[in-house]
Amino acid sequence: MNKNRVRFAPSPTGTMHIGNVRTSLLNYIFALKTHGTFILRIEDTDTQRNVDPQAQQIMHHLAWLGMSYQEGPIIGGPYAPYYQSERHDIYQKNLEILQATNSVYRCFCTQEELEIKRNRQIALKNPPRYDRTCTKLSAADIQKKLDAAVPFVWRMKVDETKTIQFQDLGCGTLTFDLKNFSDFALTRADGTFTFMFANCIDDIEMKITHILRGQDHQTNSVGQIAIMLAMGHPIPVFWHLPILFNVTGKKLSKRDQGFSLEDLKNEGFLPQAIVNYLGIIGASFEQEILSMEQLADAYNFDNMHTSNQIKYDIEKLRWVNHKWIARTALADLVQLCKPFLAKKYDISTMSDEKLSILIQSVQTDIIILEDITTLLGFYFTPPVVTPEQMNNAIVDLATQAKLQIIFNDLKNSITFEAFLNTAKQQAQAEQIAMKDFFSFVRLKITGSPKGLGIAELEKCLGFEEIKKRICS
Repeated sequence: MNKNRVRFAPSPTGTMHIGNVRTSLLNYIFALKTHGTFILRIEDTDTQRNVDPQAQQIMHHLAWLGMSYQEGPIIGGPYAPYYQSERHDIYQKNLEILQATNSVYRCFCTQEELEIKRNRQIALKNPPRYDRTCTKLSAADIQKKLDAAVPFVWRMKVDETKTIQFQDLGCGTLTFDLKNFSDFALTRADGTFTFMFANCIDDIEMKITHILRGQDHQTNSVGQIAIMLAMGHPIPVFWHLPILFNVTGKKLSKRDQGFSLEDLKNEGFLPQAIVNYLGIIGASFEQEILSMEQLADAYNFDNMHTSNQIKYDIEKLRWVNHKWIARTALADLVQLCKPFLAKKYDISTMSDEKLSILIQSVQTDIIILEDITTLLGFYFTPPVVTPEQMNNAIVDLATQAKLQIIFNDLKNSITFEAFLNTAKQQAQAEQIAMKDFFSFVRLKITGSPKGLGIAELEKCLGFEEIKKRICS
């Protein structure tokens, strides 16, 4: 039995975004679920727009997300190279196969001529399709143009009498009449190959059995299947994934918060949370917090439900991230938080033990890692407690005043134990509730009436700093 083979084929013309990540994830989960092969292929033929040389950032992001590929750049594989820019000879060989079967023809029409034809068809309310002008050229006409070095492209000759059927995991059997499709270009005038051709030939050569990609590629799939059939290649199974939309119902774009993977990473979203959230949206699961392996186990690719769009909700992602941070081991969380703290504060002299005490006290309040700079801000900068904050914590103004007097009278205490215990005894003598006592102390030290125990705060900040904050 042949092994399932899937691929993630990004273009390094921009940064990885949530749509890319979800496509990669579903391919990866499919391979994991079916014990198949997950392949990374880089579509880097658009050299003028490439912003990620050798797709280093793409590979870094996949590794960070926990998606390891079995074939691809650096590690190689039986169908190398895995950069399209290095596969020109392979495309040329396959083009010559199509030339030999008269499945393609040269088109000498200029872009200006094509645009005029297109506008005329639209004006007549006809679908804009190439009118096959160049199929009417005689061999002598063609040779004359070649001798004059007139630029041309190779076009696929689409058989308008046929229909194409293929399986889609989300929609079942899809049928398309080729009479509704135009002869599409396989090459550019400079001799390079188009996405339609290169992408298709790579899938053929790399023996891809399942193609999981965005719904916006559905018409591309029809044209590429026409190429496959012309080359006698079996048709893969497809899944055209629903497009991601924001909460207002508009297609997700770079203007939307949480669109860029790098931005999410820099804000402190965990890779496990991103994978988890993108894996559960658009489907229904008994449990919502799932690891990569649990997602693969929960997916049923034989019974997929589809929709035209899936809502991407950054608030739900924040909720999932909060859950993952809460279950992260403290030692790991300390290491995750360090870079965020180091960006804002000098932590060079802080021990992991001290950081562990501080971070553990606020772990359940961390939604994204970036929050740690605010939650632990009190350690680095003494809080300024407003009357409103104090009134919210301790309603009785007289109690506030008594507590401040008690602590001010003890500012010359030598030890923390004497300072705190004496203050506690005097507060009890004044019939001050211990709830108000500890709220006052914490508020003065941290800016919040809740949080770390007083002993832990003294251990982290030191007695002199504690005394200075309470007695101010």
